[in-house]
Amino acid sequence: MNKKNSVFIATSLDGFIADKNGGVDWLHSVPNPDNNDMGYVEFNNGIDALVMGRTTFETVIGFDVPWPYNKPVFVLSNKLKEIPESHKDKAFLVNGTLTEILERIHGKGYGRLYIDGGTTIRNFLKEDLIDEMVLTTIPILLGGGSSLFGELPNELNFELIGTKTFLNQISQRHYKRKK
Repeated sequence: MNKKNSVFIATSLDGFIADKNGGVDWLHSVPNPDNNDMGYVEFNNGIDALVMGRTTFETVIGFDVPWPYNKPVFVLSNKLKEIPESHKDKAFLVNGTLTEILERIHGKGYGRLYIDGGTTIRNFLKEDLIDEMVLTTIPILLGGGSSLFGELPNELNFELIGTKTFLNQISQRHYKRKK
């Protein structure tokens, strides 16, 4: 089985993934009249399942939109006791160490995973479990909020695979872990 843990996420110029109030409306600060997906569909076609934290899951189910994922979603949580009835066939609760969780997910046949949510991404990075990152930068300074990156026990080296520009303002960088 091909195993890969990937991140696809947008940040502000100052590295935040949510504003000081946890909001993400700033993601739409650059007009996108043609609804350019900025590579998301292609990225999504290359994954088998998603792994996200409870906070991200609760944020997504709070949006007034249909469930946006067509792949299984594994929700990491020690607090959540069960997935809401409305999402039971779409999302699955998992807990334990990240290594144990990955073993269970891989055991179900899902190897190429989309890792989503700030705390989840930071925890995967702390364990050196991220193989690639696609970082899209929106040209806005939030001045605070939820940072994508945090303190790490060790330096992690990545190499730049490619850079793209969308809407003449948004930059996207694709990095692969150098080991």
